[in-house]
Amino acid sequence: MTSLLLLRTLPLLRNGFLNHRHQVGIVAGGILSHRRRLLCSLADRPQFYENNDSVSPVEGSGAAAMNVTSPVVDNSWRYEDPDYRKWKNLEAEILRDIEPISLLAKEILHSDRYLDGERLDFEDEKIVMEKLLPYHPYSKDKIGCGLDFIMVDRHPQFRHSRCLFVVRTDGGWIDFSYQKCLRAYVRDKYPSHAERFIREHFKRASS
Repeated sequence: MTSLLLLRTLPLLRNGFLNHRHQVGIVAGGILSHRRRLLCSLADRPQFYENNDSVSPVEGSGAAAMNVTSPVVDNSWRYEDPDYRKWKNLEAEILRDIEPISLLAKEILHSDRYLDGERLDFEDEKIVMEKLLPYHPYSKDKIGCGLDFIMVDRHPQFRHSRCLFVVRTDGGWIDFSYQKCLRAYVRDKYPSHAERFIREHFKRASS
């Protein structure tokens, strides 16, 4: 008798459970539909930022939004200052003056033109001997008993970087910084603005 009652009530229980799931689905669907309508209505409204500029939804996304909110700095007024114009003109002149030898030194050290311990070719060596080494503050000490040739090799302390070396006639060798040579050259030729130029364009040099 009990088994018969269970068999009769199972379809009713199953129908009730399905109806309950159906009602929950309707409610959830209604909530999702309401959220979609709310999002769509918000998306249709113009977006406003702290600078009070209105931006359309497309313009308000990504980099465009950053461009809108970022302040634009206008430095054109500085060129009205005669001292500032004089400095910028002299800065450009110094850069034109030292750029060729600076680029050559960087190419020698950072390209694959020369292996570690390799002597510079005649043209490069001539330029370094005439336009860099003489301006080093301790060039006489670097040359010592006499200059044989210039080579490129690993820095004795910082093995991850390379530098130029003076190889002496007695077989000894010592490193020197091309940046220190250029800084001394700028100080000698442009004394009135040298320190400002060096502060803005050079990192600290070594030996």
